[in-house]
Amino acid sequence: MTFPATMTAVEISNHGGPEVLQPVTVPVPTPKAGEILIKVAYAGVNRPDALQRAGLYNPPPDASPLPGLEAAGTVAAVGPGVSRWQVGDAVTALLPGGGYAEYVTTYADHALPVPEGMPMDQAAALCETYFTVWSNVFRRGGLKAGERFLVHGGSSGIGTTAIQLAALRGARVFTTAGSEDKCAACVGLGSEAAWNYREVDFVDAMRAMGGADVILDMVGGDYIPRNVKALADDGRLVQIAFLQGPKVEMNFTQMMTRRLTLTGSTLRPQSVAAKAAIARDLEAEVWPHLASGRIAPVMDSEFALADAAKAHARMEGSTHIGKIVLKVE
Repeated sequence: MTFPATMTAVEISNHGGPEVLQPVTVPVPTPKAGEILIKVAYAGVNRPDALQRAGLYNPPPDASPLPGLEAAGTVAAVGPGVSRWQVGDAVTALLPGGGYAEYVTTYADHALPVPEGMPMDQAAALCETYFTVWSNVFRRGGLKAGERFLVHGGSSGIGTTAIQLAALRGARVFTTAGSEDKCAACVGLGSEAAWNYREVDFVDAMRAMGGADVILDMVGGDYIPRNVKALADDGRLVQIAFLQGPKVEMNFTQMMTRRLTLTGSTLRPQSVAAKAAIARDLEAEVWPHLASGRIAPVMDSEFALADAAKAHARMEGSTHIGKIVLKVE
């Protein structure tokens, strides 16, 4: 496959609102040892992209400064030492950055085959959320069949993924969301109950169910002590973001008396090897269910690459249900 010397991409011209996302022409990157070059068909849009745009989530030193943490497309070139992938292979991949572009490089071990029969727009919506949910809910949170699982923001990309994976593996799923339509969507995906957080106190609702064995939270702020109250004894709170801030005052005595675990992680800073291990888990445990159609990414909307600012405005308006993607090809 031949490819040009330059490409269209979207850069963060300054830190600020969606309007700072601007189309530019930049060189096509060259894959280094252990990397592949992907001709991007679609790129996923995620909250960390907006945080990077706002100046709150800097890319690693060796990563592309362009936004975009997941994409799907075809392999355009392989770097030295890469044996699994060949030019022309259809892949979906977790990226260190650079997804808002016609071409992007990533580590070969962070790419996965596009599930059989899945269109590229859906494939582009997999990696950031599936890697995050798998590593936090099942690896860190240790969620098991029969346990009660609460996920906040159930209609988000993370939420819709977490509901499906938890239900698939036999957990009892509960969720919060901000409207009746969003709650209905969560129930349709496998949530036993979905509570509108504007109307229902999730602490009381979850305690009435026996308390949560695992909670996945990206809200933070005053949700942190409320989450702790909503946990069952021996429960695990897994934190993946802080939309309402990372600081709160809390009495930790109950962590000891009720044997609670407070943990969490963020995906981007993890090592190449750690992300490769998550990819192997996903390919073995989850990819067959995506290929069979038993689970699938929930798609909200699609925007042209040049309209990345509109995609960010859609995401930050918080009216979307599921994933937003950019069409690049």
